[in-house]
Amino acid sequence: MIDVRRGADRYPGGDPEAGISTRHAFSFGSFYDPDNLRFGPLLACNEEALAPGAGFEEHAHSHTEIVTWVIEGELTHKGSTGEEAVVRHGDVQHLGAGSGARHVERNDGAEPLRFVQTWLAPLAPGGEPAYRLVRGLADGTPYEVPAAGAVLHVRRPGAGEHVDVPAAERVYLHVVRGDLRLDGVELGPGDSARITGEQGLQAVAGSPGELLIWELG
Repeated sequence: MIDVRRGADRYPGGDPEAGISTRHAFSFGSFYDPDNLRFGPLLACNEEALAPGAGFEEHAHSHTEIVTWVIEGELTHKGSTGEEAVVRHGDVQHLGAGSGARHVERNDGAEPLRFVQTWLAPLAPGGEPAYRLVRGLADGTPYEVPAAGAVLHVRRPGAGEHVDVPAAERVYLHVVRGDLRLDGVELGPGDSARITGEQGLQAVAGSPGELLIWELG
């Protein structure tokens, strides 16, 4: 089964007056949709836009694996375990909140910042918080999140290129850039597909693009 969700139908959030614009793919915060709580371990897929100088001041997380992919701009991260980093396009940032972690996320640069942040439920709650930053993840190189039984594949196909969709129990595909055709359906930036029990699927890029493909248990 392939369940396509359009970017235009995402629930708007954030604080526009403070320079924060968010588009939620799942039930989140004050927006409650009992039919759209999660997809396997995936709890949230938020498209975030921060104006220069805007950001999320120190706040807490627990029992969540948080993976961030910057689309454009620079994300400044400071965490309670002592880590400080500037995250750029091509980097994968992963915060395992464990039993509790706090962090700050800001746009301290001069240009607008856009990023996609995915939250996943761990297989077991608790544990010590952990932070990891991978610089310049190569196309097709998987990034594993074993705590959630999930694997992220970042693909950057050229026009006309075919991208194999993992034959997993569940797959979540998010279009960052470009347009593609999946099983006869056209997808564009911000669109996503929740794929269950499919084998041998391929996405065909209509233009140079960038995809986040989550292989889920």
